[in-house]
Amino acid sequence: MADLKQKIQNGLDETRILVLGAQVLIGFQFPSVFQKNFDKLPPLTRELMLVGLGLMLVALGLLIWPTAYHRIVAHGEDTKEFHTFITRAAAPALFPFAAGLGIVLFAGGEKLFGRTPGVWLGAVGAATALWFWYGLEMLARRGHPHARVAKESETMSREPDNQQKISERVKQVLTETRVVLPGAQALLGFQFTTMLMEGFDKLPHSAKMVHFAALALVAVSTVLLMTPAAYHRIVEEGEDTEHFHRFTSHTLLAAMAFLATGISADFYVVVVKTMQMEWLAAACAGAAIAFFFGLWFGCTLVIRSRKSQRVRTGSPAPAGSR
Repeated sequence: MADLKQKIQNGLDETRILVLGAQVLIGFQFPSVFQKNFDKLPPLTRELMLVGLGLMLVALGLLIWPTAYHRIVAHGEDTKEFHTFITRAAAPALFPFAAGLGIVLFAGGEKLFGRTPGVWLGAVGAATALWFWYGLEMLARRGHPHARVAKESETMSREPDNQQKISERVKQVLTETRVVLPGAQALLGFQFTTMLMEGFDKLPHSAKMVHFAALALVAVSTVLLMTPAAYHRIVEEGEDTEHFHRFTSHTLLAAMAFLATGISADFYVVVVKTMQMEWLAAACAGAAIAFFFGLWFGCTLVIRSRKSQRVRTGSPAPAGSR
C-alpha cells in the first residue's frame, strides 16, 4: 500500500507540474485582450488566440479532473483505479497544451516576421512540444516491446530497500523540477505579455529579435521541464525506475541550460530599454550567462570532481561539507 501511495503522490506531483505550465499561457491569454496592441493584431490572429485560450482551458480542466475524481469517486482513498485515472486524464491534456503554445508562438512570430514565418514558428513550436510529450514516449515504448514484462520482473525481484531508495530519488528529482519550473513560467508569461505592450514597439529591431529568441529558449525549457511527467505516465506507467530517474535528471539539467540562456537574453533587452546602450546590454547579458552557467554547472562540476578525487585517494571530507 505504501508503494501505491507513493505512486499516487508522484502522479499528483506530476499533474501539478503540468498545471504550473498550463497556467502560464492562461495567465497571459486572459489579460492579453486588454493590452493596447491587441486590437492592432489581424482579425485571424485574434480569433486564433481565442481558440488557443479555449484549448488551454480544456487542458486545465483535464489536469484538475483527478482532484474531483479522488474526492467524489475514490472518497480520498488511494486505489489502483485512481492511479490509472491520473494517467488517463493527464496524457490527453498535453495535446491541447501543445496546440495552444503553437498559437501563441504564431502570434508573436507574425508580429515580428510576418504571417508565413509566424505559421512556421508556431508549427515548429507545437511540433517540438508534441515530440517531447508524445513522440519520444511512443518511440521509447516501441523500441522496447518487452519493456513492460522486464519492468515487472525487475520490480518483483528488486530488494525493498533498493526500491525505496529509487522511489525517494524519483520524488526528489520531481520536487527539483517543480523548483525550477516557476522560474521558467514567470519569465515566459512576461515574454508573451511584453510583445503586446506599447513599449515593445519602441525597442530597436535587434532587441526585438533577441527577445523572441529568449522567448523560444524559455519555451523549450518549459517543454523540457514538463516532459518527465509525460514520460513517467506514458512509458513507465507511474513506476519508479532508475531509468526514469536518469531521464528526468538529464531533461532537468538541459532545461536549466535553456533557461539560463533565455534569462540572460532578456536581461539584454531590459538593459537596452533602460540604458539605451547595446554594448552595455551585451556586457550585462554576458555576465548573467557566465554567472548562471558558472554557478549551476561550473562550480558543481568542480565540487563533484573534488569529491570523486577524495573518494579515490581516501582523503577525509573538509569539515562542514557533509
